[in-house]
Amino acid sequence: MKKIDSEAILSGQPIYTDDLIFHQDTLTIKLLRSPHAFAKIKSIDIEKAKKVEGVLDIYTYRDVPQIRYSESGESYPDPTPYDRMLLEPTLRYVGDEVAIIAADDELSAKKAMKLIEVEYEVLEPVLDLTKAEGHSSILHPEDDIFCPFDFGFHGKKNIVSRFQMGKGDVEKEFNDCDVIMERSYQTQAQAHCMMETHRAYGYIDSNGRIVVISSNQSAYHMRRQSARAIGLPVSKLRFIKPRIGGGFGGKNVALAEPYVAFVTWKTKRPSKLVYTRQETFAASTSRHQMKFDMKIGSDKNGNIKAIDIKSINNTGAYGANGVVVTMEAAQNVLPIYNKVPAIRYKGKTVYTNVLSAGPLRGYGATQGTFVTDSIINELANELKMDPTEVKLKNTIRKGAKGGILKSSIKSLNIEKCIERGKKLIGWNEKYPRKEISTNKIRSVGMSIAIHGSGIANIDSAAVTLRMVEDGTYILLTGSSDLGTGSDTVLAQITAKSLNTTMDKVTIYSGDTDACPYDTGAYASCTTYLTGNAIVRASKELRDKILKKAEKKLNIPSLFLELQEDRVCHIEDESIYVLLRTLGEESVVGPGSEVLMANATYGMTESPRPFIVGFVEIELDKSTGEVKVINYVAVVDCGTVINPNLARIQVEGGITQGIGLALYEEVKYSDTGKLLTDSFLRYNVPSKKDIGNIIVDFQSDYEPTGPFGAKSIGEVVIHTPSPAIANAIYNAAGVYIRELPMTSEKIYMAMKRLREEKS
Repeated sequence: MKKIDSEAILSGQPIYTDDLIFHQDTLTIKLLRSPHAFAKIKSIDIEKAKKVEGVLDIYTYRDVPQIRYSESGESYPDPTPYDRMLLEPTLRYVGDEVAIIAADDELSAKKAMKLIEVEYEVLEPVLDLTKAEGHSSILHPEDDIFCPFDFGFHGKKNIVSRFQMGKGDVEKEFNDCDVIMERSYQTQAQAHCMMETHRAYGYIDSNGRIVVISSNQSAYHMRRQSARAIGLPVSKLRFIKPRIGGGFGGKNVALAEPYVAFVTWKTKRPSKLVYTRQETFAASTSRHQMKFDMKIGSDKNGNIKAIDIKSINNTGAYGANGVVVTMEAAQNVLPIYNKVPAIRYKGKTVYTNVLSAGPLRGYGATQGTFVTDSIINELANELKMDPTEVKLKNTIRKGAKGGILKSSIKSLNIEKCIERGKKLIGWNEKYPRKEISTNKIRSVGMSIAIHGSGIANIDSAAVTLRMVEDGTYILLTGSSDLGTGSDTVLAQITAKSLNTTMDKVTIYSGDTDACPYDTGAYASCTTYLTGNAIVRASKELRDKILKKAEKKLNIPSLFLELQEDRVCHIEDESIYVLLRTLGEESVVGPGSEVLMANATYGMTESPRPFIVGFVEIELDKSTGEVKVINYVAVVDCGTVINPNLARIQVEGGITQGIGLALYEEVKYSDTGKLLTDSFLRYNVPSKKDIGNIIVDFQSDYEPTGPFGAKSIGEVVIHTPSPAIANAIYNAAGVYIRELPMTSEKIYMAMKRLREEKS
């Protein structure tokens, strides 16, 4: 099935936020931003700026509600500190908001911005994550920061959270090991690089409520955070999500929305805020930079006895998603090694004076997979074993439970995925390397990863399913399609559940007034979570339709079957009633009952997809340049609802993973100014850089999922970094433990190795 919106997108129909601005008097909002990484506003003069023709008003920290909120788009109670305000006199990164300008047009707003006079007290910034704890500069000394959960927040020490998990006696197991290795790794910040920048548009409706249309991943969460930021109850706001021009997690934070809601409420005029590309780089969010100290021990046969990990997570200027990313670097990585007798993970999250980090595809598990899989690959090299053999020895299988597993594993196809991946890459013939010329070496590497499918015991989704009078169906859902095709998948699940065809299902999503609650598009939850709600609603609606047909045909519903456009007798299809007839009669006269069903699915489990990645690279020994030749990804995501869309998800995730591994890096100056604030400066891989991607599925049926499905959205980004690091070692004999693995780092490592040998 092709995407249900593909023709609309390809033909340029007006379906995105900026297309839907219909008020002629819409104000343009611009935000004056801090030029300093850490500063306090000593004085601010806006009088000259307010006199610019076309400027309606300018707001400073004195004019906005003094209410702390979180930009994080997670379910309440969200595990994040409420440490933001719309505007504050303290500025915590280059790009932090100083003033809000509302004008009739962009030109007037920009002219006014230049006339605002601000005197700053510049403070010493905290720019190194390893020096944040206990630094003399304190980013958040405030006493009014609210944390829904106690995760060890200590603002006066720049600590956002502490987290630990594990099992067994780590020290005892290390004492029994034949081989012990200790390594340090670092992963960098990464930009989202979605096509459509952040944007929102708001107006007051006929009932006096604020309507916000924005490119967001979770309409209900954006509404909640925006309402809190401006001091209004959520009932005063309506959020609508149109089509989204990409998100990758970056649009699951409340950035433009609170400012639009504030200006619209204050002025009673429609307003819009559209981030420039530079603002999207410099004033939105990025992936969390993390540093890990790793220790691993095994016997001489490759049976791992203990894993010990310490991590520091740089959440930047505000807490946002930092708490959970620190947790997920372990919780969505280590369960696959539940067979290991002893595991210990200790992580902390710190504030620094750089751009806030937020959710980005992989959400901590990408960082955790890089370090865990890399040190296991290094262990395999130390033991002179094939890394696939070491992985197979130490990973869990279907039926595993207990230990650090929160629920039993009901589906997991590790062995077949690895077997298939080895065959597709030609592992046995190519491992570890082959010299193809004096300077060029071809080598292979591999990695494995798991993830989750939503957040167990937190996420929930409700849907409304209604049969229209003509016998077709409408599905109402609060979920968000980011361009991934989730609307298509949900329509397929609906059609399958009701024994009909896709053209008879209309889906409307992402409107907090019209659509029931949904967690939104994050944590790889939509197919599993919302899909399960649809299966429940479909069963209820099918039963109602059959009961209606029972009365019409005077035949017990037990002997009736729902088909595409009718209800038939199961043994004699000449006995039937058309759905159109049932639909028309359901809305007419006494005793009429609209044929509709509501269902909610609250997750109790988060089944784990699995992926194995095999890469073939070509390394130039004279320059350190790495080219990806082939990348094989074999995935167990349960039943593949839509193979084409699933394949695209894998290809996209692998591409982003290669970017993280070799090219992309958020860089700052010594004073904390972002240097990589455009596509001229930020190195994103193109199609030429990612080689040939080969995708295969080895699915294991997940009994708790809709038709056996699990997630696929995030697990696909995890394997490129450790697999490529493994291949670089096999080619050059050096391990690069800091991302990105640039040509310069590889060349210098090879040079040091040559010097050591000489």
